Amino acid sequence: MSSPLRLRLDTAALVDNWRALDRLSGRAACGAAVKANGYGLGIDDVAAVLADAGCRDFFVATWDEAAAFPPLGLAVSVLHGVRAADMSAALASAARPVLNSAAQVARWRAAGGGACDVMVDTGMNRLGVSTAEVRGGLLDGLTIDTLMSHLACADDDHPMNAIQRDALAGLAGATGARRLSLANSAGIALGEDYAFDLTRPGLALYGGVPRPELAGVVRQVVRPEAEILQRRLVRPGETVGYNATWRADADTEVAILNIGYADGYFRGFSGRGAAFAHGRRLPVLGRVSMDLLAIDVTAAPDLAEGDWVGIAFDLPDASAASGMSQYELLTNLGQRYARA
Repeated sequence: MSSPLRLRLDTAALVDNWRALDRLSGRAACGAAVKANGYGLGIDDVAAVLADAGCRDFFVATWDEAAAFPPLGLAVSVLHGVRAADMSAALASAARPVLNSAAQVARWRAAGGGACDVMVDTGMNRLGVSTAEVRGGLLDGLTIDTLMSHLACADDDHPMNAIQRDALAGLAGATGARRLSLANSAGIALGEDYAFDLTRPGLALYGGVPRPELAGVVRQVVRPEAEILQRRLVRPGETVGYNATWRADADTEVAILNIGYADGYFRGFSGRGAAFAHGRRLPVLGRVSMDLLAIDVTAAPDLAEGDWVGIAFDLPDASAASGMSQYELLTNLGQRYARA
């Protein structure tokens, strides 16, 4: 059976984005965050393409995600560390835990765990051991590959950025860590003094633009497409969709598409989003439903049932139209798409 939804992955754009971020990372290695199933695009395809491009460091959130990572023989770090329930999987895995608390450090040490990474909280107050704990010897004796922290405000020009950068830099030499890492996608755009030894882009790899400096540097990677289920003529005064939020003021040709908020095309696109075909913009009419969407195809008399249209999904523009963050738009792309 074929799906009435397709998700096209532009692998050339994905590679170009990683290479651009690698160049911006300067002397630092450039890794890739592939958590949440490769930001919704499919971890198998994303990881393989990035590995072929030269990426050697990958980041997932959980041990289930580590187990799903394709067998590429490359470094994988598990950002949420090790709960007690994770220990058997972690000890059997080639992936490294990113230890986040004194309890996780003790758990890993008591189990005789090998190489690990460690997250240091430099001001976000989310995950991580404190800088005081690091200086106090909490990590002594661990085999640490990467000592990392995470920027809280990198998408803004915020004084917290420099505070966090300096806090991590102040830990250089305080442990036996091989590398220091701070910058995410937005952090890379802050400049080379945020790159340290390893950068960890996510959003920008997949076409997101978290800072203006990356506009024109990264390219759109994912393009949803939907099949037309029905074409109909809506007469003046008639309405389309739930709550009758759109009313025709003239004869309007409408196509109904097999896509909705269950597929990550959110209600925020109601009356604001668009599809396209052969270079023509086809506006969304009325409310986005769970599984269905209406578009104005008056300008496309050739389109009929069974034809396909693209969904406008350039991430910065789609975010502005829908009110959803670029991260939400990517990671909520549903499971009903055939990935192509």
